[in-house]
Amino acid sequence: MADDLITVGKITGHFGVKGWLKVYSYTQPMENISNYSQWYVGGELKKGIKSKKHGKTMVAYFKGCDSRELSQKYIGSEVQICADELGELPDDEYYWMQLIGLQVADLAGEKLGVISSMFETGANDVMVVVDAKGNEHLIPYILGGTVTKVDVVAQEITVDWEIESE
Repeated sequence: MADDLITVGKITGHFGVKGWLKVYSYTQPMENISNYSQWYVGGELKKGIKSKKHGKTMVAYFKGCDSRELSQKYIGSEVQICADELGELPDDEYYWMQLIGLQVADLAGEKLGVISSMFETGANDVMVVVDAKGNEHLIPYILGGTVTKVDVVAQEITVDWEIESE
């Protein structure tokens, strides 16, 4: 199995009776998961995948999995790809996986916590920052606004943000 795998989705259930599976895609837009030519699912390399959008979800078929019984073992598995399949981003754009785990500091250099996850809203992405006490803080990820500097090499993000003291 490849060393540098990135999780891009999860198999959530059956779709029909011919082995197709429902896939929850973490990509944006969700159809982008179809751009990857090979997936690692349940520790197995899958090539020749058929995947498509179906309503508000994605569905996929793995060559040779022609029944519900054959595809059952993949339900609950993560869908992963090799990191080198990710495209290069323009300067000042980052994949969420590059940001998760980074230390967050305010303009004065005070450590606010570590990014544990990210999510999107209609307006902007949001960083979930966990401080040393285990408290979660939601900070908008607006590059050039609340986020003044991202230094992936130093593993730190600087924000123009104050967290209320308790």
